[in-house]
Amino acid sequence: MPYSPLPIEDYGLIGDCASCALVGRNGSIDWLCWPRFDSAACIAALVGTEENGRWLVAPVEFVTSKRAYRDSGMVLETIFETRTGRVALIDFMPIDAAAPTIVRIVEGRGGQVEMTNKLKLRFDYGTSIPWVTRLPDEAGITAIAGPALVVLRTEVPLEGEDMRTVSNFTVKEGERFTFVMSYGPSHLPAPAAIDVDQALSHTLTYWEEWAGRCAYDGPHSHAVKRSLVTLKALTFAETGGIVAAPTTSLPEQIGGGRNWDYRFCWLRDATLTLVAMMAGGYYDEARRWRDWLHRSVAGSPEQLQIMYGIAGERQLMEWEVPWLVGYEGSVPVRVGNAAAGQLQLDVYGEVISALHLARRENLRQANYGWSLQLGLLEHLETIWKEPDEGMWEVRGGRKQFTVSKAFCWMAFDRSIKDIEDYDLPGPVERWRAVRDEIHAMICSEGFNKEKNSFTQSFGTDALDAGLLLLPVIGFLPGDDPRILGTVEAVERELLVDGFVLRYRTDETADGLSGGEGAFLACSFWLVDSYVVLGRYAEAEALFDRLVGLSNDLGLLAEEYDPHLRRQVGNFPQAFSHVALVSAAVHLRNRKVPVRGEMEEAA
Repeated sequence: MPYSPLPIEDYGLIGDCASCALVGRNGSIDWLCWPRFDSAACIAALVGTEENGRWLVAPVEFVTSKRAYRDSGMVLETIFETRTGRVALIDFMPIDAAAPTIVRIVEGRGGQVEMTNKLKLRFDYGTSIPWVTRLPDEAGITAIAGPALVVLRTEVPLEGEDMRTVSNFTVKEGERFTFVMSYGPSHLPAPAAIDVDQALSHTLTYWEEWAGRCAYDGPHSHAVKRSLVTLKALTFAETGGIVAAPTTSLPEQIGGGRNWDYRFCWLRDATLTLVAMMAGGYYDEARRWRDWLHRSVAGSPEQLQIMYGIAGERQLMEWEVPWLVGYEGSVPVRVGNAAAGQLQLDVYGEVISALHLARRENLRQANYGWSLQLGLLEHLETIWKEPDEGMWEVRGGRKQFTVSKAFCWMAFDRSIKDIEDYDLPGPVERWRAVRDEIHAMICSEGFNKEKNSFTQSFGTDALDAGLLLLPVIGFLPGDDPRILGTVEAVERELLVDGFVLRYRTDETADGLSGGEGAFLACSFWLVDSYVVLGRYAEAEALFDRLVGLSNDLGLLAEEYDPHLRRQVGNFPQAFSHVALVSAAVHLRNRKVPVRGEMEEAA
């Protein structure tokens, strides 16, 4: 029977802070990009078929499997129960290895188990078949296609079969077999063998120490710590950039076309990521993220993008991969993201809010980055009245989005506070006038009196979950009747089975067909809204339901389909985990500080 990818929530993440792999509970690695998160996949069965690359190490037959991360880190252990015995599969990517590497250890834990190893490498997103040769010592194979080389070392005899590398072996109680696969440039010698025990010990110690530094103290600590470890695993160590997700084209609706490449860094995540990292006590990571942000947006303010590559790359050309059939038939599969070229005014507010927060938390000296901030404000002053594609990156034409305008207000508001608090130079009186003008326009054009709610865009009655952020950014206090009315409207019109949609796709001309699941970050924003309104019991109940959507490893995708009761969208999703951490802090403190004002949340 042809192999089909597992449900999204049945995957676990392993990574080395440069790249990562998704491992199914069946022992199959179905997604791997080497040597970076955004490199072309050499295993792509997740969005294709087995012919596009897969690596299975598992019992020939098993009854059950149970898995967990060791020591709160990123070493994944899966226990298979079979009719004849019990076996453990330990998967990890060594930290600080000389070359990108995956280690798979098979340990007999009882009886004896017939095992299978099936490796099919397909470079260039599942299309390029490598030339495979045996190592001189017969202890493995080398696979080469163009510039890429992969070497697999194991004590288990390997055979070629149907354009793949296979082996069948028996593991008895107390026995142990290893598979070590490494990546390198094809014009250089193959990466050297590693000491597996030393690599495992070092990797366990690294993650245990990192997780052990978590300063969060409060309810839901397990979910918070797992979210922070996930964010660390999604961090590109060389630059400090954090990918939104390590996957591309996992659908927002099974069978639909809302499939996007998320292996980039979104500016929209900037402030919440800083808050989450600092809430956990990870100030070094927060500082590196802030510095990535500064380097990436540096340049002409007119060329500010909504997202960048993990090293700050700007050319993120979008193209479709016609030979991949998509996750459960969800096509097209896309590489790159054309939304990078959109005008989204909210990112100006997000960037400036992040710089403001970093200044308040002494991540850098007060005047660091001020000239860049001045340039951004001067440009925003000339364009804030223009329509844009909005925070949800619609492809149906620009509009006067209310949330976009509110984040423009935030950009000026935070910069005015910076001038007042740190005696920085700037046209403060002029900016106060602009700030007040934006505020008045939003209250006049973005509020629908009949609906008693702010609306997605001026002159419409459609709603947008981003409106829940209005009190969070300090635009209006939480007890303002217009905020109360907006929260009620979101509850009335955007809730599905108690979870929040970004917007109604049948009411918003976003240029795309089909629908999508409930957006998990927006649902955590409703938790924040309940805290703002003092509805603590409802906040706790919703938070518990959202955490309950995590898979058995504590991982969340971008969205949740309430009808299919499945996670959907790219996985694991940094924005979902960032929002979880923030909501947990707010629940603990019974208060949501205005975004950029960190003291109460730390």
